[in-house]
Amino acid sequence: MNGTNVSSQVLERLSEEWDALTPEAQKAARYVLENPNDVGVSTVREIAEAAKVKPNTFVRMARQVGFEGYEDFRAPFREAIRQGAVSFPDRARWLQEIRKSGDLGGLYADMAEAALRNVEETFAGIDAETLKAAAEAIWSSRQVFTLGVGVNNANARNFTYLASTGMTQFHAIPRPGSTAIDDLAWAGKDDVLIAMTCRPYRSEVVEAVRIAREQGLTVIAISDSPASPIIRQAHHGFLAAVDTPQFFPSSVSTLALLETLLSFVIAVASDEIVERVETFHRRRHQLGIYLEEPE
Repeated sequence: MNGTNVSSQVLERLSEEWDALTPEAQKAARYVLENPNDVGVSTVREIAEAAKVKPNTFVRMARQVGFEGYEDFRAPFREAIRQGAVSFPDRARWLQEIRKSGDLGGLYADMAEAALRNVEETFAGIDAETLKAAAEAIWSSRQVFTLGVGVNNANARNFTYLASTGMTQFHAIPRPGSTAIDDLAWAGKDDVLIAMTCRPYRSEVVEAVRIAREQGLTVIAISDSPASPIIRQAHHGFLAAVDTPQFFPSSVSTLALLETLLSFVIAVASDEIVERVETFHRRRHQLGIYLEEPE
């Protein structure tokens, strides 16, 4: 059994024993689960400082999950480093190892490879200035309508939800019981439509983009080909690589692109946006919407 598998077993054990750990030990365990690569290279004092707990907390945590102490706990992680397992990656070797891992190993490797390739291809075809121009159009607009149907409906609503934590002019369409064209009825030259569809292209999205252009909206389109009907009509067009071994197109690169676009909107926005987002989340904490974790 190689070091990677052993260290993974340690992480699984931490997760399984989570409820039995003290609140302070849970803070230590959380740091390990979120930063496993640090374990093999850090002394108990260094990792305790990073996790904001006392060194003895890591020792007690290690013992609570069946190890003699922190050094014993750290050994599998150090072995993983020695074998080069945590250097990410030699991707070809990593994917080859996945393919050997069982009946579904090949599918797992194909999905991982497609996701990584899609993100790389998407960002390789976009430059920062193009994103900035689209972000400035969004920030200076009166309203932003985000349109996605089918698999892209969730992508559009996720983008709108995140944007709405700091800005109020975002609307995911089509609204329940409505159509995209109806939702755009009173939109005009001061507004922006963000539309997304991939092959086979959804006719209602293509038609909504056409109507939006007629009404003077600025159109930002996300699709899978320069020949896509919504890319050809867009003021700002972005290509997302969506190939995947599964039946449906992948959303990985689309989500990554939308998250990046939103980060650019915040970057070009006024300083009040950061304060709005902080106020939004502070209110949620006050209302008990978030689970409060020990500090």
